[in-house]
Amino acid sequence: MLTMMEMKHNHDGAEIIALNPRLTQMKVMKRDGRLVDFDDQKIYEALLKAEQKIHGQVDPLTHERIQEIVERVDQELAERFTQNVKIYEIQNIVEHTLLESNQYELAEEYINYRTRRDFERSKSTDINFTIGKLINKDQTVVNENANKDSNVFNTQRDLTAGIVGKSIGLKMLPPHVANAHQKGDIHYHDLDYHPYTPMTNCCLIDFKGMLNDGFKIGNAEVESPKSIQTATAQISQIIANVASSQYGGCSADRVDELLAPFAEKNYQKHLNDAAEWVSEPDKREAYAKAKTQKDIYDAMQSLEYEINTLFTSNGQTPFTSLGFGLGTSWFEREIQKAILQIRINGLGSEHRTAIFPKLIFTLKRGLNLEAGDPNYDVKELALECATKRMYPDILSYDKIVELTGSFKVPMGCRSFLQGWWDENGEEINVGRMNLGVVTLNLPRIALEANGDIDKFWQGLAERLTIMKDALVYRVERCKEATPANAPILYMYGAFGKRLSRKDAVNELFKNKRATVSLGYIGLYEVASAFFGGEWEHNPAAKEFTLSIVKELKAHADAWGNEYGYHFSVYSTPSESLTDRFCRLDTEKFGSVENITDKEYYTNSFHYDVRKNPTPFEKLDFEKDYPKYCSGGFIHYCEYPMLQQNPKALEAVWDYAYDRVGYLGTNTPIDHCYECGFEGDFTPTERGFECPECGNHDPSTCDVVKRTCGYLGNPQARPMVHGRHKEISSRVKHMK
Repeated sequence: MLTMMEMKHNHDGAEIIALNPRLTQMKVMKRDGRLVDFDDQKIYEALLKAEQKIHGQVDPLTHERIQEIVERVDQELAERFTQNVKIYEIQNIVEHTLLESNQYELAEEYINYRTRRDFERSKSTDINFTIGKLINKDQTVVNENANKDSNVFNTQRDLTAGIVGKSIGLKMLPPHVANAHQKGDIHYHDLDYHPYTPMTNCCLIDFKGMLNDGFKIGNAEVESPKSIQTATAQISQIIANVASSQYGGCSADRVDELLAPFAEKNYQKHLNDAAEWVSEPDKREAYAKAKTQKDIYDAMQSLEYEINTLFTSNGQTPFTSLGFGLGTSWFEREIQKAILQIRINGLGSEHRTAIFPKLIFTLKRGLNLEAGDPNYDVKELALECATKRMYPDILSYDKIVELTGSFKVPMGCRSFLQGWWDENGEEINVGRMNLGVVTLNLPRIALEANGDIDKFWQGLAERLTIMKDALVYRVERCKEATPANAPILYMYGAFGKRLSRKDAVNELFKNKRATVSLGYIGLYEVASAFFGGEWEHNPAAKEFTLSIVKELKAHADAWGNEYGYHFSVYSTPSESLTDRFCRLDTEKFGSVENITDKEYYTNSFHYDVRKNPTPFEKLDFEKDYPKYCSGGFIHYCEYPMLQQNPKALEAVWDYAYDRVGYLGTNTPIDHCYECGFEGDFTPTERGFECPECGNHDPSTCDVVKRTCGYLGNPQARPMVHGRHKEISSRVKHMK
């Protein structure tokens, strides 16, 4: 028997053997080509897990027996290898050691586990297998996105194309990145589109440049509009084409200020008409204003309907956001009020809640924050709208400038650009974009650490090397596009500077003009692994979670300086990822209290929703994180029905102003047209149903939930496994 070093302990407190000194310099070659340090504790834990699956609880004698097997494996490795060893060689030695020790059940379970893993790897790139899941309506395929209705033909076509794209994309990725994604160490977002195509993610469209300078869509050369009605019609066409040329959301920044000059054209036309047809001069201005006010309302209503009736080539309504609230002129104020009143009124004869566009209203001290401010009346209308339709979300002007370096709305859901100035010193926000997201599974690193914080930091460092390679690959793949691949983006103004067909698209990405995002999930679960599930009021635990996002930011900043793109830390919109990571970790680690037992992971830095914090507690807890993840963030507060109490919501908005930059409202707004119930529908495995009459027919009820940064209407689509529980917990009433 070889001499052992000091004894170690596993997470159950049982002693396990230390690494043989002759193996301390050995490297293991993984299937994806990476070299990692040999760690025999991984063998021990794999065998222990197999034993637990066979017999449930294990006794001290079982621990001792597994230790002896690992010791024999170490001995053979030390005798046969001096430097590097391939992973399958280690597995072969483990298997024949088990058989030689007459551990037949354990050998069978260990071998079967490895075989299942190999099968899963193969199936993930097998197009026929995945298309079979689509044909059989596997929920993990058809319901990955809450706003994509898999019943309609164009969505089915997109899902089929996505399966092909994902299978090819996995083969295109660097092998270690693909392996990490398949295992659930990381999540390479939007694999159905990228890297198979070099598409970009989300953006702030340069509507001002396109509307003022003209643009081209298809065969049509479009000139600058002469009225607000034409301007909004052009905006809807631009949105449809941009959304078909990328895979993420798009935003119109400061749309009230954008459209005001076109509304003024209407006013001048009506004023000229009044001079001809209104005999009394003192009534001409009132006539022109009244006509213009109606034009504004009709134009904004048309835009709302057009966006909600559009279908992109991706088989879904464009994920669109409208930012507004800073304009002070009569035209700008009328546009703001029209946007809000139209949303309050709802869609169609049943006045259903519009899912898109997402409305983002900006609060600014001295403009609309307090009674007496010139636009305070618009804030009051925004409050009414939020109590009835959940939108608008709000931006705190001063806090956004503090966090991101300049003011702008997010690109779609929650992805924020940082302040950026061109070579002439001009601040540029619109026309910029994000090149994609890769999200890190933080709870898995904590579970692998087994209570050892040093091991957690070591595991985080190892995963970040993979994250870097994944994000750099996203950038490099996007650079392979040509302007002709997406003319609306690169040649006709959506991305600002207009390129020729021969230009390199990198002209619009480099020098940190574009962002690429390091996402993360599960800070609550990570801290629970080390400090217990009630850690939110433990300063040491809070500081530990802050140190994690600080570490992510330090790495992202270093990568940005190295490569010349803005690597941002992004609090991930993880609609299906909360389920996917947790499901994979449950398979690997079993049910772990406050981590996998909930069947979902808590997104980013959010407070554990099960504890029902007050909005003020939640904001105070979460406010410290966004400065380290300013590339993407949003806060939500949960409320009971608020329609009769907008002042309660205003109190939260005012409290949030100096604390957080971006805040969403989560309040029950479901409506049953059968019995008239208004409030919160009950989540079930078949969808949501009216708690009064049991109605769950999408044609006779309106169910709207937040399932991500956007609202979603999940009523017509079955819940992804476990997702109804997570949605339910996120919309609990406050006490």
